[in-house]
Parts: sequence; structure tokens; C-alpha cells
Amino acid sequence: MQTHVLGYPRIGSNRELKKACEQYWLGKTSLNELSEIGKTITLQNWKLQQEAGIDLIPCNDFSYYDQVLDMTLTVGAIPERYQEIAFKKSELDLYFAMARGLQKDGLDITAMEMTKWFDTNYHYIVPEFQKDQEFKLFSNKIIQEFISAKQAGINAKPVIIGLLTYLLLGKEKEEGFDKLDLAQNLLPVYIQILKELENHGAEYIQFDEPFLALDLNEKAKETYQIIYSEIRKQFPDLKFIVATYFDGLKDNLSLAASLPADVLHIDLVRSPQQLDDVLNAIPQTLSLSLGVIDGRNIWKNDFEKSLSFIEKAVKAIGSDRVFIAPSCSLLHSPFDLDLETNEKTLSPEIKQWMAFAKQKVYEVVSLKKLASGNADYQALQQYAENKKAIDNRKISTLIHNQDVKDRVEVTTEDDAKRNSPFSIRKEDQQKVLQLPLFPTTTIGSFPQTKEVRTWRAKFKKGELTAEQYDTLLKQETERTIRWQEEIGIDVLVHGEFERNDMVEYFGEQLAGFAFTQNGWVQSYGSRCVKPPVIYGDVHRPHPMTVYWSQYAQSLTQKWVKGMLTGPVTILQWSFVRDDQPRSLTCKQIALAIRDEVKDLEKAGIRIIQIDEPAIREGLPLRKSEWQQYLKWAVEAFRISASGVEDTTQIHTHMCYSEFNDIIQNIAGMDADVITIECSRSQMELLQAFADFKYPNEIGPGVYDIHSPRVPSKEEMIDLLKKAQAVIPAQQLWVNPDCGLKTRHWDETEKALIAMVEASREAAAAYVLQES
Repeated sequence: MQTHVLGYPRIGSNRELKKACEQYWLGKTSLNELSEIGKTITLQNWKLQQEAGIDLIPCNDFSYYDQVLDMTLTVGAIPERYQEIAFKKSELDLYFAMARGLQKDGLDITAMEMTKWFDTNYHYIVPEFQKDQEFKLFSNKIIQEFISAKQAGINAKPVIIGLLTYLLLGKEKEEGFDKLDLAQNLLPVYIQILKELENHGAEYIQFDEPFLALDLNEKAKETYQIIYSEIRKQFPDLKFIVATYFDGLKDNLSLAASLPADVLHIDLVRSPQQLDDVLNAIPQTLSLSLGVIDGRNIWKNDFEKSLSFIEKAVKAIGSDRVFIAPSCSLLHSPFDLDLETNEKTLSPEIKQWMAFAKQKVYEVVSLKKLASGNADYQALQQYAENKKAIDNRKISTLIHNQDVKDRVEVTTEDDAKRNSPFSIRKEDQQKVLQLPLFPTTTIGSFPQTKEVRTWRAKFKKGELTAEQYDTLLKQETERTIRWQEEIGIDVLVHGEFERNDMVEYFGEQLAGFAFTQNGWVQSYGSRCVKPPVIYGDVHRPHPMTVYWSQYAQSLTQKWVKGMLTGPVTILQWSFVRDDQPRSLTCKQIALAIRDEVKDLEKAGIRIIQIDEPAIREGLPLRKSEWQQYLKWAVEAFRISASGVEDTTQIHTHMCYSEFNDIIQNIAGMDADVITIECSRSQMELLQAFADFKYPNEIGPGVYDIHSPRVPSKEEMIDLLKKAQAVIPAQQLWVNPDCGLKTRHWDETEKALIAMVEASREAAAAYVLQES
């Protein structure tokens, strides 16, 4: 029996990579300094797993920004707009330009698109493909990391995104071809990589193929067979692990079992019921990797349950054909629970139920010892402690609140309905709000400067009193309101300077949530989030945002939006309890947000935004399961939004999502205004809304806030023209793609001034055209 890990967190135990990258982008550190930090984190990760006793340790799971972008650079799939800098700048600078765009030294190059990695809150950089595209080995990162691991005495297993998954993650940038047609063009580069690895002594190669857990057409299935047959033919002695995760194989089981691989990895956390079918389907030449430890959540593994899976597999195929592993890469888990030392933020009772990436590595090793029949005293002690913690969680009084359960029980369909249809609400809202054509707004947050973050840190340490902290935040809020008034934004926001994170901030004020000091996970690039932990029944003990919304509104005659995070996003971006259906937890959150919405309305806030950027992300990977999810997700949003009068305008915001397949459900949310990310795709996403004839109002983002480049007014006008070509002008709002928290003020000011000017010119041109 062997143990392995599919991937490990790469940000460092103290987010060293985030800090190093951001310092490098600011020009405050050198490329060598950044590279050294990357090497240090990588070596520490390898040594940690080696000391724990992992048999096969992943390499090439480290990335400075994104593993898909790493593969894009490796195979030379560099879009044409970067060709002029491809050989002028360092490989890493080219890489960052592709991820973030480049606006420097007379160059102005847009970033590549970014979207969600399957149903996670991790974002990847989308490969761009052209018809008849050629590939070549451009970056040697995979080989260099394997050599480094070998030199460090690590039994390394290179992790490579499978050829089919890589192509399916990408996007055709011109019509008339299927990206799968590029498989034969790409195959020689993969073969070249494998030859190099074999020459340097690699034994196992892990191909990540999560698309085997998705719906595949016949062409994709045939291409899988062709490509893997050719790879096996070229490398009869290499051992290939095909890793699937995030769902079960289901109708792709026969395909996966027939691929000429040595080990098949399956996710038994997401799809425990698949084990029997897989055991019956795999040939005698195929070993099975059991993903029994949840790579995407923070709960301690139930050893008893996992051992039953392992024992079943051992009985069916023998221990020599069984591998034990987490369900997926531990990229989605925080680094180390041992760093949680503050009992005020995380009580010992709740902490004993948890395991982070480091602890999950040790759980893998313990399971091997317990399952192999030669468990030492330490393993037996761990088993006893594990059982005690699992049992304690089941009976804990912290978890259950009968009042919350009773309220959910009496919720009816009427709680998810507005008083009137949108056509009537729109007229009533316009009479009250008096908004112009192409109204401008922002998504919510404004830059969280170093000063703002310092105030928060000092307040938490007791170095600022509550009164002092409040005064500073009010000054920053007023400055932001006055600046928005000055440049002519129509619907203002208060800037959210009192908030740390759009989910954590609400979780801190809701019952049933716990928090960590260092439970950071990577969202994209240097962006890290610290998801709250939903451990029990959720309710709202007191108003959460009314104070700041009311204060901001008192400063201006213009409308100020109340800003909330929606129930589905709070659910998706938290570590969620696994002892009840997610739909039930979501409904509890929805009722808490509903209470907040009603209190904002009572306080005079007439525009309320309930952000739901994660609603698309939460879709099951199989389309046959979509409607069940969408039914409760849309209902949860509507419960949160439907307690207000017709004259109160409800906004929602979504980003980095494909809407084509769920546009009817988006319309079913019945938000008066939806703002969406659109600029990186050059308004392509709007076509779904146009084809559906989306009835409500839409704010397509006109500039990309995830890039430091500042777009020109002309760029934004051009995007608005594209929007008007498919959406009636009376339905359009003008806004950035997303919140501005991570940007700097100088970029923000220039971009928003240009945005307002673009809106005014577009409105004037429309009026002239109509007259």
C-alpha cells in the first residue's frame, strides 16, 4: 500500500509567496529574491511530506500564479499580443504579463481571461487557442522542479495537467475549429516533457484529468483513448497516475478504467458511492488511488469511515494495488492548524474537529498504518483521538439551535417572491430614484490602503480605541463619498473600509461561524482568502451593515447602495459543515440576510446589492444535477431579497462565470439589476443575456479590476457600444468588473473618471441618435 498527495498549498505558512510577488510587482524586490522564496517554500513543502512519511511526493504543484498558466507557458501557447515581449523580458515577467496585463514602458497589453477552476473559488488563467495552433516546449519548469526535488533527496512525482484537461480548460479565440483538434499538435510537446523526465529518473507521473468526472462528448472520449494509447506506446516503463476529482466517474468509468495507466485516482469524498462500481470495472493491471481525505474542507477525517473504504478495496484487489490519498490537491486547504493559537477566535472544542493541509498529510500516513495491520502505538492513539473528536462533534451543543430550525421549517414559497413583477417595480423605482440613462456605479469596495489595514490591525491589538477606529473609518468613508460626488458617479458606495473580506465580515457577525488566524487559501495569483468555518446553525443576532450604510447615506443627497454578500456566496466561500445538506445551511443564511435587507430598507437605504459571484461556481459538475442545485440556490437568493417594497431596488453581482446554460435561472433570481464581469471577454458574456432577452437591468463591467492597467475612455466607450449592440440602452448600467479593494487609489481614480466620461458620452450619443 502506498501513500501520495496530489498537490500541496504553495502560498507558504505565512503567505510568503503573496508578499514576495506583490513586492516584486512593485519593484521593491529582485527576480532572484522572488525565485529564492519560491524555492524555499517548495523545499519546505517537500520536506514536510517526506518527514510525515508520504511515499510519493508531488513536484510541479508549486506555482507563482496559477498551474494552468504554468502549463500554457510550458507548451508555448503564448497569445500573439505577448510575442513582442516573449524574448525581451524574463520568463517570469512574461508569465506575470499574461496573468495581469502590462502597462509600462510604452506597452499596453491586456491580461488573459480568468475563470473558476471547476466548482471551487480558485481562479485559473484561461488558455487561448487558434486554429492550427502550433506548440513547442517553451518553459522547462516541470523538469527543473523534478531535478531540484531529486537533488533534495525527494521521491518526487511530477504533477502535470493532463493533455485533454488542458485543452478543455481553454477557449477557441476564432471560429471554425474545435480545441480538441489541437490534441495531435500538442502531443509532441507532452512527449518531449515525459522523455526529459524519464531521462532524469522519474518513475511516477501524475496526470490531472478532472474532466473525466464531467460530461464528455464522444469526440472527447475518443481523443482520450488515442492520446493515452500513444503516450503509453512511447513510455512503456513510466508509471502513470490518472487523477480524477471533484465528482465521480459515473458514465466515464469504462473510459477511465480502459486508459493504459497504472493508477486511477478517484474522489471518494465527493462521490463515495462510486467505489463498488470502480472496483468491479478496473482491470487487474490497474491500481486504485482512494481519495478518502477531504482536500477541500477543514474537517478531521473520520478514520472509521475511511478504513471501511480501504478495507473494501484491499479485499477486492489486494493491498499492493491500493494507494491512499486526499480527494484532490490540498491547494484548497489552509496550511497548518498548529498555527491557530488564539482560543478567542477558535475555541479548543471546534479546533479538535479540524485538520488543515499539514494535518491531512499525517492523516494519510496514519490511515496506511491502521489499514496495513501493523499500526504502532502512535497510530492506535491517533485512531482513538480521532474517534473521540468525531463523536464529540456529533453530540456538541454548540451546533444546534432549535429556533433556527423552526424558522426554516415555516418558510413558504411566498417568502421567495417580490410583491410585484419587475415591469411594475421598474416604474416605481424610477419615480423614486430618478436615475439617468447609463447610470454609473461601482461594485462596492474601494481600495483598502496600507493605512486602513494598519488601523484595523491596531484596533484588533487594542492600540486604537473603538471610538478612535470609528472616527478614522468615518473620515475615509466621507472622503470616498465626496470624491464619488465630485467625479459624478450616480449611485455611490461607502467603500467598505470597515470590512476585512466580503464573506468573513458577515461571518464574524453571524452565529454558527468560527474563524481562524491563518486559515488562508489561494483564490488567484497573490489573492488569498480566509474562509470562515460554518460549524452550526446560522442566524443573525443583530444588524450587521446598517450603521455604516446609514452614515454614508447621511453624507449625500445621492443614493448610496447597501452592500451585502448573498447566501450562496457566503456558503460557497466558507468551509461548510458536512453534517447536514448544504441547501439547508444556505436557507439558514438566506433568512439571516433577509433580516438585514429589511433593516437597511427601514433605515432609508433604497438600493441594496446582494452579491452572488459564487452562484455559478456552485453548480454540480454534471448537468443532470444542475436543476436540483439551482432550485435551492435561486430560492435562497430570493428569500434574502424579497422582503422589501417595490420601490427598493435590489442589485446582485456576479463575476468570472459563463451564464449561457443557466441564464433562465439567473433571470429567475429576479434581481432588479445584475452587474457582471465582462471586460476580459470583450462583452462576449452579454450574448447569453441578449439571446435570452433578459428582461431586467444589466451592468456589464467596462474595465478589468484584476489588472493594474488603466483602460482609456475610448476602450470603455467601445465596450459600451458592443453592449448596446445586444442589450437595449434603457437596461444598461456602467460599472467596473468587480470591487476595487485590491487596487491602488491612483489606478482607481484614473479608471473611474474615464468610466464616468465614457458613460456620459455614450448617453449623449444615444440621445442624439434617437432624436
